[in-house]
Order: sequence, then C-alpha cells, then structure tokens
Amino acid sequence: MFAKRVRHLNRYREISTALLSQGFDYIVEETGLIQKVPYYQRFRPVFLKESNGRIAERIRLVLEQLGPTYVKIGQIASTRPDLLPPELIVELEKLQDAVPAFSFTEVRFVLQEELGGTLEEFFQHFEPEPLAAASIGQVHEAVLKSGKTVAVKIQRPSIASDIQTDLEILYELAHLAERRFHWAKTYQLIDMIDEFSKSLRSELDYTSEARNAEKIAKHSTNNPMIYIPKVYWNYSTQKVLTAEYIKGIKISKKEDLKQQGYNLSHLAERFAKEIFHQIFMEGFFHGDPHPGNVIVLPGEIIAFLDFGMVGRLSPEMKYNLSSLVIGLMHQNSDELAKAIFRMGIVPDHVNKIQLREDIDVLKEKYYGIPLSKVSLGEAVSSIFAVALKHKIKIPSDLVLVGKTLLTMEGVIERLDPHLSILDIAEPFGQKLVMERLHPKNLTKTLWKNFSDLSDIFLSLPQHFQEFTSVIKRGRLCLEVAIPEIELILKTQDRISNRLSFSIILLAFSIIMASIIVSLSITGQSSLLWRIPIIEIGFGIAMIMFVWLLYAIIRSGRL
Repeated sequence: MFAKRVRHLNRYREISTALLSQGFDYIVEETGLIQKVPYYQRFRPVFLKESNGRIAERIRLVLEQLGPTYVKIGQIASTRPDLLPPELIVELEKLQDAVPAFSFTEVRFVLQEELGGTLEEFFQHFEPEPLAAASIGQVHEAVLKSGKTVAVKIQRPSIASDIQTDLEILYELAHLAERRFHWAKTYQLIDMIDEFSKSLRSELDYTSEARNAEKIAKHSTNNPMIYIPKVYWNYSTQKVLTAEYIKGIKISKKEDLKQQGYNLSHLAERFAKEIFHQIFMEGFFHGDPHPGNVIVLPGEIIAFLDFGMVGRLSPEMKYNLSSLVIGLMHQNSDELAKAIFRMGIVPDHVNKIQLREDIDVLKEKYYGIPLSKVSLGEAVSSIFAVALKHKIKIPSDLVLVGKTLLTMEGVIERLDPHLSILDIAEPFGQKLVMERLHPKNLTKTLWKNFSDLSDIFLSLPQHFQEFTSVIKRGRLCLEVAIPEIELILKTQDRISNRLSFSIILLAFSIIMASIIVSLSITGQSSLLWRIPIIEIGFGIAMIMFVWLLYAIIRSGRL
C-alpha cells in the first residue's frame, strides 16, 4: 500500500509538471495538484496565441510528455469525433508511439514466464532485433520448431501495472475536474475516461486480439482474395501473441505495387468491398485499417494485420447505419433524421426543428456533388457531429465506423482517386434493408414486438397498483414538456398586451364621453384651469387608436 501511494505521488508530480509546462496552471491550481509540485518547477509559460488549435496542440504535447498510457488514450480519443472538438481530434491523430524497444533479456524473461519454458524450447530461431516497437509491446520475427516463420508480439514488462496506476489517477482527476470545471461536466469526463480505459484494458489482453483475428478470418472464408494470418494458440497468452508471419507490400506503396504489375483500381475496389462487407454484412470490422495494417500479397490478395481495435454492430445498428447511407445518397432529410434518432439516445429536451435544420444544412453541403467526389467517412462523421451538437449519444462502435471509413478512403484515394465509395457502399446498404424486409425477418420482428407488448399488458395490473399507491401517498409528480413553449408564451404576451391596450383605450373613451355628456347637461365650458380637456383627450384617444390599428396591420393578422 505504501509503495502504491509513493507511485501515485510521483506520478501526480509528473502530471502536474507536464500541465504547468504547457501553461495549464489554472487546472493544476484548481484541482489542488500545485501542492505536489516542487517550488522551483512552478513556472507559468506565457502563451500569447490562445486559439483553439494552439490549446489542442498543447494538450497533445502534455500527453506525449506523460508517456505510453496517455499517448494510447489520446490515440483512442482521436477515434471519437462525436465527443471531442475537431481541432483536438486533428492534434490527437498526430500522436505516435515514439518509444524505445525494450531489451532482448526482458523479451526472454516475458516469454519464459508466459510460455512456461525457455525460448530455445519453443523456437528454432528468434530474431533479437524487433520489427517494430510500440507503447504496449513490440514484435519480433521468429521460427518455430516446425519450421514455420512467425511474428511474436511481446507485451512490455510492467506496462499493465503502469497503466493501472495511470488509470486510477485519471479517474481521481476526472472526479476533481467535474466538481471544479463546467467544461468537464459538459463533456462528461468521467464517462469518457471510463470508455477509453475499457478500450485500453482490452488492448492489454492479446488473447482478445487473437480471437478477433480468428473471427474476421471465419467471416472471410468464402473470399479467397482476403487473407488473415493464422494464430498459433500454443504459443499465445495474455501477454504473448504468436501469428503467421507474412511478407508483402504495404497497400500505400503505390509505386512498388505498380512495379509488381498490380491493378491499383482492382485493389482499391477489393479493399473497399471487404471493409463494407465486414461493417454491413458481418457487423464485426477492423477498426484501424491504416496502410501499416493492410498489405498486398502475390495474386493481388489483401491481408489484414493487427486486430487490437475492432468494432461490433448489432443487427439494429447495421440497419440504422444502412438507412443513414441510403438517406445520404437520396439526400432525404427525413430519412437521415429518423436514422439519427433510432441509432442514438435522444435527450427529452432535444429541439427537433433545429436538428432538422442542421441536417438540411448538411444535406445542402453535398447537394449536386457527384457521388465519386463525396467522402462517405467525412459525411458520416459530420452527421455524428450534428448528433453531438444536440446531445444525442451515439454508440462508440458506430462512431468507429466513421473513423474506419475515413481511414479506408485515405488508402483508396491514393490507389484510385476516381473510385466512388458511395457507389460501392449502396448495394450493401440496399441488401441489408431488403434482408430486414424479408418475410422471415419481418415475422421475427413482429413476433418480438408482440412478445414485448404482451409483457407490457401482463405487467399493467402491477404498474397500475403502484401508480395508485403513489397517488394515495400524495407523491405524484407531473412534468409537462411542450415544444416551442417560449414562442407560444411570447405570442400570448403580445396578445395580452394588445388586449390590455384596447381595454385601456375603451375605458379612456368612455371617460371622455362621460365628461362631454356631463358638460353638455350642465352647460359648462370644456375648459378646466384654462386647459381644453375634451380636445386634448380626443387627441390622445386618436393617437392610441391609430397606433393600435397600425400594430394590427403590421402583424399581418386583421
């Protein structure tokens, strides 16, 4: 326990110093972290340019200073444009795993601990120098006793405990920030950290990545043009992943592909169709298909690597996504609005009219543009940004679809800029809609709805009894929400004011008429203290009458 507190104290000091170095002293002071910083480090850099872009850059620099956990969380956060502003997403996408490789001695130790034997017992050859090093682990080329060449991913020693310490501190800081800062509460910082930490913990379990690879391989069984490396389970654990080593050309190496005689247009179309198949048909897709994770094998076969980040879509989510794509293609605002409402958690206070207007503005952005020029990933991300504006919570896996499509489009643009992504996507969306309308699936849906309704009816007596008991105790609360209530109240105020003015005018006229009649009966002069009362009163009444008539005519409602 004491050692844990010391670790936390040292880490708090590092976090505070990193924040101070980038000018976030107000956060350090408000959260009380300033007490953990030595006096000689309590400096405050002056930043003259305080644009959103500059602040976003400083956030990125803080994350880079704090190391692997924060870099990884920043990378995960960069996939969530529905939660964070665009300028911050741009900066977070620049985060790289710029970390040195750990020693071969440590590699031996981890392998021995995990596999239960010496390195020589399992491998015929093991390359000491890593092929690649990242924040969580590094990859080595090796040869099994059977002669198979494999890629072995080994987790960094103590990285799991380091990440656990950082996550505990992050939760504490998130709680502090939500109590002290309005922006932290607005962005629901605790929920955000919770979601990011789940993704990070998932990446620490290599068996999860192995299962993801096998699942996508199973879905691609009938497509000989797609290849997924085989996982060797006998040599894989939670901290070691051993998979088939394959050599090929990265899909981004356009010139190398041309030299080998590959048809770039065919590769681009094949790559896009596979991503759409994973998303729309299987509902289980590679969440990070960047060029480093996609290589081309002889015969124009496309191979996918690294399945640490995947997305999962339920049948309902797939259908809503296809409706979104079709609505975008048809430029149908109603269809887009319905899809957004079905796929997200909509708050009670959402302004439907304003939401519709924002969708119309988005639709106009793509109006008249050839489909070949439309970025589906950008369009989907823009739609999710509209949802964010109206506080509609979109499931993280659906948001990952937008990020995956953007990554895919970046690869395809290099291979074949003239390829229309929407033309390739539409058949998948149409097929999904047709499947949903199939009599068999409609029967299932109707039966499910009937079952739900029957449950509701069966539980009605119990709910009614609870309702009556609440009324008897006098604890019934009635909350009424009327859309556009402010507009109705303003209109009502104008009507009330005009009616009051008319009544005052009528009362004034009656008083003046009474004065005129009484003066006529008594035969007295209309002058009072030498002031012509009747003439002045008549003038005031005429002004009031003309003003009221003008107001009514101007309103356009006689």
